Amino acid sequence: MNYDNINEKLSSGQPILLDGGIGTEVMRRGVRWRQHGIEDAPDVIRDIHVDYLDAGVDVLTTHTFNLTKRNFINFFRDTEHMSLIGATSLPTKARELCHAAVSLAKEALTQTGKIETIPLAGSIAPVMHLFRPDLSPSKDDCLTHHSECVEILSDCGVDFIFFEGMNNTREAQAALQAAAEFDLPVWMSFIPGLDGNLLNGEPLLDAANLARSQGAKAIIVSAASLSMITKSLPNIINGSPCGAKAIVGRYSPPSWKPDFYPSFVDTDEVSPEKYAQEVNSWLDQGAQIVGGSSGTTPEHIRALRGMIG
Repeated sequence: MNYDNINEKLSSGQPILLDGGIGTEVMRRGVRWRQHGIEDAPDVIRDIHVDYLDAGVDVLTTHTFNLTKRNFINFFRDTEHMSLIGATSLPTKARELCHAAVSLAKEALTQTGKIETIPLAGSIAPVMHLFRPDLSPSKDDCLTHHSECVEILSDCGVDFIFFEGMNNTREAQAALQAAAEFDLPVWMSFIPGLDGNLLNGEPLLDAANLARSQGAKAIIVSAASLSMITKSLPNIINGSPCGAKAIVGRYSPPSWKPDFYPSFVDTDEVSPEKYAQEVNSWLDQGAQIVGGSSGTTPEHIRALRGMIG
């Protein structure tokens, strides 16, 4: 029922405030990145959710981005190899961690008295590397992967599915096909490239229209710099709900694997006030949903709340 609150705002044209970076905030607070920090620092993750709720978000996002069985399998040749030398818990590890992550988000909602008003978005990442569309597998592999992810988050009790950081239309289509088997609303964000189109070079307008035609309730551009987001935003605005959220800082690898989460450095390049000014221009262009990608903090989101009112 919590999604009804957001649906009413979408229908009436009211701005909707998302939260900001979670994984980068875990790192910023000094937690070693191991299995998303869920087992080692659950209190920190809960506190991050609470801080975003206190900042005034309209939607809370689960700390499940890139938390998938594939992420563990990728350390091995294949599933058979993993079964031979991997820990016996690995096949079910992602499911267990997802359940724990959603529980932490719900605890934060309960702690702040917002469990019955703020919807919980179940975050799902691309199958492979966020910034490498060339690594995306076949449509069938994508369908299998995303079906599993949606099933897990649906079982956890999220209010809607949020596919974040889609970088090619083949995988986006497979993700939406997977979600169609479940009775949950779906949002999708795309990563733009330097030219304002999809990161792999496909027309962003075509990708947005495809997602809408296959049931996505909102389209967002995300996981790019402020200038890249601003340039790409006109390609997704067509009268239906859309939005944007940008990266703050600069990406510092090595990877997006469970023990090697990349940090975002030089995050002071964009202050909360400067970020809010740019987001205000997005709202003027017609964006309705705004928030922050990696590197943004509760302070950035609080500045947005102050600007939106």
